[in-house]
Amino acid sequence: MLTPERHRIILELLAENKVVKLQDFVDATNSSESTIRRDLSQLEVEKKLKRVHGGASLLSQKGEELSVLEKSTKNVVEKEAIAKYAASLIRDNDCIFLDAGTTAFMMIPNIKAKGVKVVTNGLTHLEALLECNIDTYLIGGFIKQKTRALIGRGAIEGLEQYSFDKSFIGANGIHIEYGFTTPDPEEAAVKKRAMKMSQESYILGDHTKFNEVTFSKISELKQATIITNEIDEDILVEYKMKTTIKVVTT
Repeated sequence: MLTPERHRIILELLAENKVVKLQDFVDATNSSESTIRRDLSQLEVEKKLKRVHGGASLLSQKGEELSVLEKSTKNVVEKEAIAKYAASLIRDNDCIFLDAGTTAFMMIPNIKAKGVKVVTNGLTHLEALLECNIDTYLIGGFIKQKTRALIGRGAIEGLEQYSFDKSFIGANGIHIEYGFTTPDPEEAAVKKRAMKMSQESYILGDHTKFNEVTFSKISELKQATIITNEIDEDILVEYKMKTTIKVVTT
């Protein structure tokens, strides 16, 4: 089968199913795994799909953003593993920033260090932090209804009152060329400022976030360590050339 025909079949399968396993591409085109991997790499360069663990998926819309409830039901096992590892990095008496994301929320019950101070822009985090007897500071700002995050000028000014040992940030997109991104420019600004005020920054992103680009840039890859779950080895090698990645098992 000629390359253009394989590419057509690959894209048709993705249009129908949104996410397709590598073996399904192999079966549909009667091609080898190595051939399909090369096809997926080429189509990704052409921005027609994104590679994911074990296959490929359609690119998401740049401005697409899910609500807190919608996010909380996706990739739960992967997020819990990432959150547990991220929480283990916190040391006694650390001052940290917890982003408003759902993976950061899952860190809270796993924080075992003593004397930790948390600053957050996540309204959904407050009850869990208080139940865990963690000293908590909430920055000001405008409440974004969809993500329950505090954003805007008030949030930025609030962050400037603090310095952090570590910040834990969520991102909608992790891309080798475009860095870390999120759909909302104001939310991106808050994440960027929190990273600037931190000695160490960590991006919490499961495998579905890789090779995605959304509307607003947070930072370059080199400005944070990525904590993720298992991803394809070829993707991992590529990103390790740009930044530090910690892969946790699920």
